[in-house]
Amino acid sequence: MRGLAVVLLAALAACAPKPPPAPPLAFRPAAFTDLPGYAADRLADAVPALSRSCSHMVARGASGLDGFDRYGSGDDWRNFCTGLAALNPADDAGLRRLIERELQPVAVIGDGKAEGLFTGYYEPLVRGSRQRGGAYTVPLYRQPADLVQVDLGEFRDGLKGQRIAGRVRDGRLRPYDDRGAIESGALAGRNLELVWLDDAADAFFLQVQGSGLVQLPDGKQMRVGFAAQNGHGYVAVGKVMIERGLLSREEVSMQSIRAWLRANPSAAPELLRQNPSYVFFRELPAPKDDSDGPPGAQGVALLPGRSLAVDRGLHAMGLPVWLAATRPSAVPPHDDLPLQRLMVAQDTGGAIRGAVRGDVFWGHGPEAENIAGRMKHAGKIWLLLPKAVAARLMTQPAPQS
Repeated sequence: MRGLAVVLLAALAACAPKPPPAPPLAFRPAAFTDLPGYAADRLADAVPALSRSCSHMVARGASGLDGFDRYGSGDDWRNFCTGLAALNPADDAGLRRLIERELQPVAVIGDGKAEGLFTGYYEPLVRGSRQRGGAYTVPLYRQPADLVQVDLGEFRDGLKGQRIAGRVRDGRLRPYDDRGAIESGALAGRNLELVWLDDAADAFFLQVQGSGLVQLPDGKQMRVGFAAQNGHGYVAVGKVMIERGLLSREEVSMQSIRAWLRANPSAAPELLRQNPSYVFFRELPAPKDDSDGPPGAQGVALLPGRSLAVDRGLHAMGLPVWLAATRPSAVPPHDDLPLQRLMVAQDTGGAIRGAVRGDVFWGHGPEAENIAGRMKHAGKIWLLLPKAVAARLMTQPAPQS
């Protein structure tokens, strides 16, 4: 009888309707007291990032941010941004009062989970020359004229934040050359070389980071930044190395991948070509100081430790974000430290996918490299939205973007 009962229960379970899948993006109401470390953060350190984004957000007027109506219009953000502009940038208490008066925290849930992955990126310093010669044989390319970039959100609302790229042939948009084809010479002879580097691994990681500084032979520095991407999906080389048994999941970091590539120069090209994505660059003005980061996807200079890359298919650029995670220390043994602070969504990236997923910009220099290269930590985020926008969001069904 017990066996029969088990069979009947299994049959009933199989016939029972399955619960609907969790939405890729959902929100829960929250309070400032729910934000870990909120009372301890020096909020004023984020003022430059907030101010840079505010100018872009308010300029939207009655239009939704980044095309997302759920995050309000530029007009909805006007009171906060006007109040921010009137503050002394060093007035931490004043900024706290402004945030609590104008904004409301909203917890972000992705695929039914409040916790997600947070990594770091930085602006590497590499060696290069404007002319090919000697050790300088690895090109960084400018955007080819025949590379067409398409913002799919301009065609369908359900595709907001999604982009593709390719080449038009016979009246149709077709895939562009992948990494393997480009590194085998597909773009040779077209005068697209922006600068020549002395190390293929440096060129690869510069593409992963999206921007960097090039130390030239005359002692000057050249800043290069993202111009375009070839449209192929990003494949994490670290994941490939784990699957091949070259590194364990615990061992994978930018530093360990770089060490493996340099220890295995004959195998390195084939491994790197497992990532078909390829980034093209443009020259940018040289940095004025350490707080002058490269421009992110919003078009504003990134602020080390306060700018966050997010999934642009789900979140608008410019949103204030509370991040509660951990990050490695910059010195051995690289113990985990709390990372609980106000951030601003100002960038995106090919590997940044999901509602609770982010990449923290750490600036440039050895300390930034040590943190960014080792950061792969769990965390949570809350959006800080104008109160009226947050109230509307809580009455709407979960977005299905």
